[in-house]
Parts: sequence; C-alpha cells; structure tokens
Amino acid sequence: MTYLTNKHISRRTMLRGMGVSMTLPMLEAMRPAAALATEASDPTRLVCIEMVHGAAGSNELGATKNLWAPAATGSEFDLSPSSMSPLEPFRDYLTIISNTDVRNAEAFSAREVGGDHFRSSAVFLTQQHPHQTEGSDVSVGISFDQLYAQRFGQDTPIPSMQLCIENVDQSGGCAYGYACVYTDTISWAGPTEPLPMVRDPRVAFDQLFGSGGSAAERAERRRTNRSILDWITGEVTRLQHELGVADRRRLDRYLDNVREIERRIQRIENRNAGGEPRELPEAPIGVPDEFGEHAKLMLDLQVLAFMSDTTRVFSFKMGRDGSSRVYPDSGAPLPFHPASHHGGKEDRVEAFAKINKYHVGFVPYLLEKLRDAQEGDGNLLDKTLVVYGSPMGDSNVHNHKRCPLFLAGGANGLLAGNNHVRADDGTPMANVFLSLMHGMGLDDIETFGDSTGTLAL
Repeated sequence: MTYLTNKHISRRTMLRGMGVSMTLPMLEAMRPAAALATEASDPTRLVCIEMVHGAAGSNELGATKNLWAPAATGSEFDLSPSSMSPLEPFRDYLTIISNTDVRNAEAFSAREVGGDHFRSSAVFLTQQHPHQTEGSDVSVGISFDQLYAQRFGQDTPIPSMQLCIENVDQSGGCAYGYACVYTDTISWAGPTEPLPMVRDPRVAFDQLFGSGGSAAERAERRRTNRSILDWITGEVTRLQHELGVADRRRLDRYLDNVREIERRIQRIENRNAGGEPRELPEAPIGVPDEFGEHAKLMLDLQVLAFMSDTTRVFSFKMGRDGSSRVYPDSGAPLPFHPASHHGGKEDRVEAFAKINKYHVGFVPYLLEKLRDAQEGDGNLLDKTLVVYGSPMGDSNVHNHKRCPLFLAGGANGLLAGNNHVRADDGTPMANVFLSLMHGMGLDDIETFGDSTGTLAL
C-alpha cells in the first residue's frame, strides 16, 4: 500500500464544519492502526426488521401451498412458491427459521383477549409479555438489539438507531388497555425504557451527519439549502492530501453516496412543501408518501452508517399493527390490515401473500448495498446480521404460532447460509435469539424471554 504521506489516520477521524460532524468509511490508511486491535474491535453489524401482521404462509392453507416456509429443509429448498422468493439471489446468505412460536404475545388473561395488535411489537425483540397498562407504568423487557448495543455499540458515536415507516408518535392508550408505546417501538433499553423510533429521513440524516455545531448552525445550513459537504470542503481537501489513490477514490464514492441521499431528501421536502395534496397529510415534510421510496431511503441510511461505523445496530419497524395502508406495487388491492384478515379464502390468502412478498422484496435491496460496500478485505454483507420477522403468525385469527422469521448476511462467519431450519413444534422464537446472542459474543446470557434452550442454526 502506498500513501502520499507516512501518516496513519484513526478509524475515528471526523470531518467537521458548521452543523456537520461526519465520520469516515474504512480506509486503507486506517488499517495499520486497526491491525493492532483485536478481532473484537470489528463486531457484527446488526439490523432487526419487524413486519407486522404475520404471513399468509402461517395460515393452514398457506402452509400447504408453501407461501412462506419452503417444503424442504437443509439447502435444497425451493423458494419459488414462497413470499421469500425475492431472496433467491442471496440464498447463500439466507437462513430460514420456520415453525417457531411467540407465546409471550398471546393473551395471558381474559382482559387481554383481542389486544394482540397492541402488544405484539413489544414482544418481537424482547420475547417478554408486556404489562397491560394505558399509563406510564409500561414494562416488558430488554430487547435483543439493545442487549447487543449495550455490549458492542458503546464505542461508536451512536450506540444504536431506531427507524420506522409508519406513524408512531401517538401517546396514551391505544386499545384493549395497552399504551401506544407497545405498538410504536420494538426497541427497549430496559424493561421500562422504550426507545423512540425515527420516521423522518431528514431527522435520521441529521443524526448521522449533522450532529455537530449548535441547533442554530444546523438550522442555518438547512435554510440555505446547501449540502453538508459544502461545509467540510476544506477538511476533505486536507484529508485527500494524506491519502493514497485508492483511498481517495473510496472517500469520493462515500461522499457521493452521502450527497445523493441528501439530494433525495431535499427533493422529497421540496415536493411535499409545494402545496399539492398529500397521500400522507399527517406525515412530516421529509417523509415520502410512497412506501418504497421511504423504505429504500431508510435502508440506504443504514448502509452509510455502517460504512462510517457511526453505529453498528439498527432496529427498523416497517409496519404498524392495524395499518390500512395500500401497496399498489404489490399487486394486491386490499389495505394491509383488512388483507391480513383473509378468512382462509384461497384468493384472499394469496393476495395477502403478495403483500408479504412485496415487503420481503426490500431486503435484497439492503443486502445488495451491503455486498457492494467494501471494507478492508471483505464487504459489509459478510459482517452483518439481518433479522427479519414478525411476532404474529396467522393474523386472520391473531395467533402467534409458526411465525415468519429469516436471517440474512454472513454475521462474521456465524451463519453459513443456504439453509432452512424447521424447528420442532412448540419451539419458542426466543431460542433463536438466544442462539444468536451466544454466537455474537453474548454467551454469558443464559436465558432470553421464554427460551427453553438454543436452536442449532
């Protein structure tokens, strides 16, 4: 490796300007210093994605048609009938876990019956049963993502980030005696500490790249409609003089990606401020009305955050229980929640499966971006674990059996990929999370939620 100077730069080098504080991607000039660190300094990146309302394949009819879980286990499974078929190009990075249950999302008492939509999201990553309340005395458990962030996210600028697509800024009680916070977030820093989720891409962008300076400076930067890169031009020029050719190219690509995402956010804000009627009139100005545009923007922000090691942990809530959003690009005309109550009718079950497939289709977008992001001698997909699932099974009857779940990414060697594991009947989903924790360095945690042991992945 050839450098223009003899300097090595720190992995924590930042570019600063008015209202801007930007960390850098991994560069070759950082590797000599990084070589002195232990392997633990490069822990697995984690993305936990929840999609509500279960899956059509968790219904008895859907299971016989393999609308979610493939018929074969092991490596010879056929994804083509499944809503997971968009993942076929990444099957070498795919581990399907089928037939696990989320019992703690079930009703434990008569007064909890019917409240599945209002407690399920709180259970997904905690695998604990929420305390039924409409007040401030909420309680559930520490979530999987936060256990990991508390151990391996403390030496990054942001220990973890929580993102969402749907409206989650409600307060007080929602329904069936449950506080709205149980529906609004999947991340809990402690049993009584729900973490707010960010819906607005502008807010997420500013958390990642605009955290420097005062609030007035950040407001001034946005008011002038200038790029954040305009405020760090001098810093970029200085740094480029210290880098070799390959690093300069890598830095330029990274900054181009930052600017491209910033332009997309600005176009959305300008469009939504134009006075035309919006499909989502209650949404912040930076939120796109179109679901796909919003989801991809949030996923791109996650990849940039991993590239710069700004954070290593994301939770991403892609839906909200009870949502009646319509997804025209899915090919299913019914709103989300009504579609999930398909009555077991074949045509409606298959229509709901189309919505499931549409949602899963955004995961390959993320995986491709991670694969294309080079870091050292590898890529970010090899170093990332993506968990995608739902705490509900057959939403038509509000049960929590045979819940959809798959894992993607190399997770630093934890997962071999191209594998379908079908759990024994009655296996808690918590067993999967416990197995992941042990494989990711949290091997001192003996139980999680209602786990009964680990599950070989």
